[in-house]
Amino acid sequence: MTGAAGVPASDDRRAEVCAVVLAAGEGTRLRPLTERVPKALCPVGNVPLLDRALARLAGLGLTGPGRVAVNACYLADQVVAHVGDRAHLSVEPGDPLGTAGGVANLRDWIDGRPVLVGNADAYLADPTAPPGPDVAALLDGWDGHRVRLLGQPAADPAAPGTFAGHGFTGFSLLPWRLVRDLPAVFSDLVRAVWRPAEAAGELEVTPYPGTFYDTGTPADYLEANLHAAAGGTLVDPSATVTGHCVEAVVGAGARVYGEVRRGVVWPGATVREGERLHDAIRAGDGRTVPATAQG
Repeated sequence: MTGAAGVPASDDRRAEVCAVVLAAGEGTRLRPLTERVPKALCPVGNVPLLDRALARLAGLGLTGPGRVAVNACYLADQVVAHVGDRAHLSVEPGDPLGTAGGVANLRDWIDGRPVLVGNADAYLADPTAPPGPDVAALLDGWDGHRVRLLGQPAADPAAPGTFAGHGFTGFSLLPWRLVRDLPAVFSDLVRAVWRPAEAAGELEVTPYPGTFYDTGTPADYLEANLHAAAGGTLVDPSATVTGHCVEAVVGAGARVYGEVRRGVVWPGATVREGERLHDAIRAGDGRTVPATAQG
């Protein structure tokens, strides 16, 4: 098997690998923020999560519909319009197929290549490197046979959901031999691929040294935004701010006349004069979601 540039796979894994960004989920834990906007398009640091994932892959040289695919299902029209021709699009009919089913549905597009699979909702920030090199560690020295996960040491190494004492941080590398036979039905990578590979001694964890949030809850979503603001306030140039902002992210066209403290104001949203938005997210339709909210 040869890579995209005709380089033998054993010599240059990066030349042949393709990537899939999983963006089909409903984001139920992040509701009501995700009732009208798919989770993959929720902004972190004024950048949609999906764009962050695509930029990270671009740092590896993985760009365009021949090398990168994005799956969509929930509010799929928004994802499709946002991605445009930047990636191959796989729209799943009905309900989302899950992480393994979504990859299986792209089998013909993957077509024999190893695949780097990333969750669109993963916020990764490595302060020592531009987007890409941290995930590139998954490819360094890879034997082309084992499953690799990007992970961080878990507080409880024996807790459910851990692998070799690590929690998953959003990206995995799968050999074609394990993708080839996946059924395009609802299933997840944990049970369909990762745990069987672990039981067979064919799973490796690549340590990730940076900051990671899965943005799955309003609390984690807020913390990811505050991290992106580097402990200060991040305001889009098109926003209007006459009020007071402390540790805040203010999106494009937003208007802040009141006070925002440890908060996120989405594009087009308003914080009125005399209003105080603390530890919460203000959506573009005026909804306020406290960081403690549960979907």
